[in-house]
Amino acid sequence: MNFFWIFIALGGALVVIMDAMSEHILKGIMQVEDITRIQTAITYQMYHTLMIAILAMCSQRVSFKSRSIDQSIWLFIAGIVLFSGSLYLYTFTKLQGFFFIT
Repeated sequence: MNFFWIFIALGGALVVIMDAMSEHILKGIMQVEDITRIQTAITYQMYHTLMIAILAMCSQRVSFKSRSIDQSIWLFIAGIVLFSGSLYLYTFTKLQGFFFIT
């Protein structure tokens, strides 16, 4: 369970950092479509991280150990890594292989 809370903290911090970068640093460097792609990745990562936090709190509140909650958390983590991660990587590297993951 500690891993989930560490992931939530790091994921939330990355959302704030990437949002600040896209608004202040990258606006003058990147094209509008790249900024939009990063904003999409940030939005999905934020909602997934929030859902992981809600599920982690639910997992701690229930009196029985529920594997389905933990499995759901792992699926949300996979969603962040595959979807948002591929959008970040494609935007910064322009490698076509990352574009097909999303």
